[in-house]
Amino acid sequence: MIRDARVLRAGFVPREVEHRDAEVNHLSSVLEPIMNGEPANTAIVTGPSGTGKTCISKFVTERLREEVLDVETTYVNCWRNYIRFRTLYQILDDLGATIDIHRQSTPHDELVDRLQQHDGPRTVVILDEVDQLEDPSVIYDLHSLPQFAIICIANKEEELFSRVDDRLVSRLRSSEHVRMDKYHDEQLYDILSARAKWGLDEDVITDDQLYRIADAAAGDARLAIGILRTAAGKADCENHERITDDILLDAAEDARAQIKQKSLDSLTPHQRVVYDIVREYGPVGPSEIHERYSEEVDDPRTKRTIRTYLSKMEQYNLLEAEGTSRDREYSLVDSAAASPIQ
Repeated sequence: MIRDARVLRAGFVPREVEHRDAEVNHLSSVLEPIMNGEPANTAIVTGPSGTGKTCISKFVTERLREEVLDVETTYVNCWRNYIRFRTLYQILDDLGATIDIHRQSTPHDELVDRLQQHDGPRTVVILDEVDQLEDPSVIYDLHSLPQFAIICIANKEEELFSRVDDRLVSRLRSSEHVRMDKYHDEQLYDILSARAKWGLDEDVITDDQLYRIADAAAGDARLAIGILRTAAGKADCENHERITDDILLDAAEDARAQIKQKSLDSLTPHQRVVYDIVREYGPVGPSEIHERYSEEVDDPRTKRTIRTYLSKMEQYNLLEAEGTSRDREYSLVDSAAASPIQ
């Protein structure tokens, strides 16, 4: 049943992207100076979860590497590498410059010096989930080095700007902004249809089933592809010749659970404390959350940072908020209320 499993994986970057021509052209134009050996402006790519921000960024940089010999790319997941040292180390490691760096004893300035001394090909650095950085000064470190071009990926611009100091805010505001909206059902159907065409045998899934997946995913391509992948894997394991409606129903529930667990596993230690407080005491407001959080950790973050954590978890469908900004309360998302496969 599965012809090419790579096509169904979450991080797969297709040879052609669906319904993002304007965004691809915009980001390509930002990086175009690199083709002439010149520095490129910083790009900020924003949009809700599942709108293709990471896919588009990787797609454009891969096309750039096909056209230009002397250019490299490096990808950093800032949710995983949220500490400044880890981010700098990841970039240097991809450049092959970490042989004599000791994780425990090497100072941050030494890593920045290494980046400053880098005289290899121009490098495009993709900072995914950049608003997760505990110390956003790493953006400033890179911004000041002409041999590096930066693509910053975040859900919302304002949350990124609220975490950086004034010297960097003005630079980021003058950067190129590539904004992505949620997909419509028809667009999600086209994305799923292309994945099914290249990843599955013929007649394994019907157009009607693909439309129903698109509808249930509510604009989130990550969820839509996850449902298709889970359904295909389940049908294949059970030796079915095609994906049945019953399999599709189970796959939707399983895919949501997998994405939720992956998001939970990605939370930083401080974010996990905040999540657990909401789980235990919700519905609960930001002030009470911060009060309880401050009692549980040794080095509590500011109220503003906690609000950013809450917003991030809301965007990733871990928490939901009710009320205005003044009387807002947070609680866990009710998984049973998610759009089912009709």
